[in-house]
Amino acid sequence: MLKFILEFPLNHPPKTDMLAKKKVTTFMEIRRVGVVGCGQMGGGIAQICAQSGYMVLVSEINDTLLKKGLATIKSSLDKSVQKEKITKQDSDTALARITGTTHNKDFADCDLIIEAAVENLDLKKEIFSQMDKVCQKHTIFATNTSCLPVSEIASVTARRDRVLGMHFFNPVPAMKLLEIVRAEATSDVTIATARTFGESLGKTVVIARDTPGFIVNRLMVPQILNAIRMVESGTATKEDIDTGMTLGLNQPIGPLALADLIGLDTLLAIADGIYDNLKEKQYVPPPLLKNMVAAGHLGRKTGKGFYKYK
Repeated sequence: MLKFILEFPLNHPPKTDMLAKKKVTTFMEIRRVGVVGCGQMGGGIAQICAQSGYMVLVSEINDTLLKKGLATIKSSLDKSVQKEKITKQDSDTALARITGTTHNKDFADCDLIIEAAVENLDLKKEIFSQMDKVCQKHTIFATNTSCLPVSEIASVTARRDRVLGMHFFNPVPAMKLLEIVRAEATSDVTIATARTFGESLGKTVVIARDTPGFIVNRLMVPQILNAIRMVESGTATKEDIDTGMTLGLNQPIGPLALADLIGLDTLLAIADGIYDNLKEKQYVPPPLLKNMVAAGHLGRKTGKGFYKYK
C-alpha cells in the first residue's frame, strides 16, 4: 500500500519553495493496481507490483492468453526461488495478490491502471476510453508505451490531468529504471504519485517530457539501427559488432543481442513511431530489420533473430 501527502496552493503548480507552504492537503492512496495486458511487459509489471505489496488485477483478451501470462509470472517467481533471491513463502504471497480477468468492468475499484498492450496508438486509445468509463474519477491512468504520444492517448479520457507514461524496461523484475513521461496536461500530483509508486517498486525514476522516444529509446534506437546497417552492409559480423560494443564501450550486452531481447517487431514499431514524429533519417528502419520481422524472426521470443535461442 502506498500513502503520501502533498501540500500546495490550489490553482498554482507547486514549485520547490511552495511545497513548504501548507495551504491545501491532497491525500492519495494506492491499494489496488490494474494491469491491462499479461504479456511479457504486463506480466512483469503485475509481478513486481504484487511482490511490492499491492493487490493486482491483470487482464488479457481471452482465457488462453490470461492463463499463459499467469503461468509465466509463476515460472518467473519459481526461478527467483531456485536462485534464492526470494523464499517460497514470498513467491506464494505474491501470487496470492494477483487476480486475472478478461472483463474491463473488473477494474472499477483500481486506484492505478497501467496499460501494457502492444504499441498501437488506436488500441491504446480504445483501452483508455473504455477504462475512463469504468474507473472511479480519482484513478490514475498510465501507459507503458515506448514511444507513442501520451497526450494523444490521454485525449480520449475525461481525466487528462491524471494520465501519464510509465515506461518500464524488459525484463521488468530485473531492470531498475522507470521512465515517467509527463504529458501536456499531467498534474504535479499525478507525477508525484507515479514517482513515489515507482520508488516503492524498487525502481530508479527519471522524468521525461512527452516527446518521441522519451529519453532512453531516443538515444538507443539509432545505435541499434546503425548496428543492423553494419550487418546489412557487411562491415562486420554480428558477433564482432556486439563484442566491440561490450568490450569497447563496457556495455553489458551488444546492440544486436539487445535487439533480440527487445523483440525485433517491437524495435521496428518504436523506430517507425519516432520517425513518424521527428522525420529524422537516423530512425528509418533498415530493410534487414523489416525483412526479419516479415519472416517472423523476432528474437528471443521466437527462438531466432540475429542469434538463435533454445
